[in-house]
Amino acid sequence: MMHTPASMVMGIVFAPLGLVLVFTAAITPQWREGKARLNIGGSGFLLRTGLKGQGMGARSGSAEALLLLRSDGLWESCLQVEQSELKQCWPVSGLYQRDSRVRLVQGLVLSSLFLCGIGILLACIGVRCWTDLPLRRVAASGGLLVVVAGLLSLAGLGVYTHNLRRLGMDPSRGVSNRFPQLNLNAAGSLYFGWLGSCLQVLGGSALLFSFKRPRCPACPSRQEQTVCPACRSCPEVTSKTDVDVYEVSC
Repeated sequence: MMHTPASMVMGIVFAPLGLVLVFTAAITPQWREGKARLNIGGSGFLLRTGLKGQGMGARSGSAEALLLLRSDGLWESCLQVEQSELKQCWPVSGLYQRDSRVRLVQGLVLSSLFLCGIGILLACIGVRCWTDLPLRRVAASGGLLVVVAGLLSLAGLGVYTHNLRRLGMDPSRGVSNRFPQLNLNAAGSLYFGWLGSCLQVLGGSALLFSFKRPRCPACPSRQEQTVCPACRSCPEVTSKTDVDVYEVSC
């Protein structure tokens, strides 16, 4: 009767879940977020015009403070007025886009997604739930790729988290060139990425146990075997005529 090892089941569950979480983190623009208070004066005419439909326009010649919510991802940034449905998103640009650390994180995350996808494909082929004997080396090779993918995404997340408040900043001014009073903090997508990366490492590590074959309980003196023997070379079995031999998967 077919029996899939628990380590393979754990790996084939955790690895795809980690991939989904890392992919979700990669495409969402909430790696960091912050709030900035904007005083609307004469220069805020365009913003006031856009907010009139929301009932938040400022009177001519008066000053009104608006709380802006800014969020950045790897490929998209967004700006929203608090307590309003007015929100605008755009592809990353400017100093943030050209920052070498952002480009490094983008490359690491894309490499992680690619390797994890290939690793999961190999693991699915190796587990082979429709046959009695899994392809252990294939499954373990897939697990190795998943572990590497998890480590790559962890490295990218670490770089981004360490430099979170400095990404896209003007070195000569030490503050953001567009939002000088913006206080940036880690956001939800970053946590999704950390969780997904850890699940990738756990799932890949579980699949790596596939390299080791279980010992045959009927033949304790023999090395690891693929099946518990219908093997006639097992001395403990062949020397005993009253022992029933069953072919089962290990």
